Amino acid sequence: MATHHLPDHFKCPISLEIMSDPVILSSGHTFDRSSIQRWLDAGYRTCPITKLPLPDQPSLIPNHALRSLISNYTLLPPLHQTISQPQTLISTLTSPASSSDSKIDSLRHLTRLSKRDSAFRRHLADSAAVPAVLAAVVDPALQETALPLLLNLTLDDDSKVGLVAEGVVARLVAVLLNAPPDCRAVAATIVTSLSVVEVNKATIGAFPAAIAALVAIIRDGKGRERKEAATALYALCSFPDNRRRAVSCGAVPILLRNVEIGLERCVEVIGVLAKCKEGREQMEGYNGCVQILASVLRNGSSRGIQYALFALTSLCLYSQEMVLLALEEGVLEASIVFVEDDNEKVRRNACNLIRALRGNNSNHDRVE
Repeated sequence: MATHHLPDHFKCPISLEIMSDPVILSSGHTFDRSSIQRWLDAGYRTCPITKLPLPDQPSLIPNHALRSLISNYTLLPPLHQTISQPQTLISTLTSPASSSDSKIDSLRHLTRLSKRDSAFRRHLADSAAVPAVLAAVVDPALQETALPLLLNLTLDDDSKVGLVAEGVVARLVAVLLNAPPDCRAVAATIVTSLSVVEVNKATIGAFPAAIAALVAIIRDGKGRERKEAATALYALCSFPDNRRRAVSCGAVPILLRNVEIGLERCVEVIGVLAKCKEGREQMEGYNGCVQILASVLRNGSSRGIQYALFALTSLCLYSQEMVLLALEEGVLEASIVFVEDDNEKVRRNACNLIRALRGNNSNHDRVE
């Protein structure tokens, strides 16, 4: 949808896209639900606009008035006018007699409808469409059209566990291993969306080749698919068992090489993997690890710096050799700059790293 002619307050302050499901944060500002949920899932507990603190479990209140305004302004017809018989689309999708072209057309209609209507998504998730969508995901003729619909179905938390129980993980792994790059990127995004639910992180991580497939994309992929795979791996590795799985798949050297060539999302994963002994051992054994992380301190974004500080702290707390390497690289001087940073996590992580480098570790704060 073209957005340049629409009022700015119709656009999410995070994604800058027209909101399909506007919700109000306790700060009083409105965001698209998927965008603010990603912000919260990443661990932030401040309003993205005001920077004021939020509760541990922030409420997201539907902004029905704004949603109605957006629908009227963009002349989106009500669902019952768009399609009087949604069951017809589902029947076309599930029928063995339907042609590939008719199935593609049905998938496109269902994707458009489900993107802007959570009630319709719930209807789809509870219908016979789910097995047909999962079958389409691994059909080379249909998967490019089916994956965006599957992504829409994962937007609601109630559907995330159900989709995993229906067998979505096996289909996603098949796509991650064998599909074209654009399809792999969407499949990785779906893994991230499913991983919002804690139990799904365990289920997906334990599935054979799931984590290995993401690591392989980070190693061999290009552009968007690498970034999405790194994001999915980060989401999965908040579950401790998955950190060890990622390390055993050779993730650490692959991630560090990608950090070195500028894919900063990978430093976030390195920060999480540094929480486990196996991850730290791999980092200590990688020639140039400290130099790569030190480079992020000098040239990275605020979020990249946060995780580079965290990884360096983890390494230095457990290894005097890492402390010496970090001091040689000027990490202490670089960290002191961040003691008064605007980002509270950067400040805290910088203070923890300085203490680790100076050998005063007995009362260090939890780093993150």
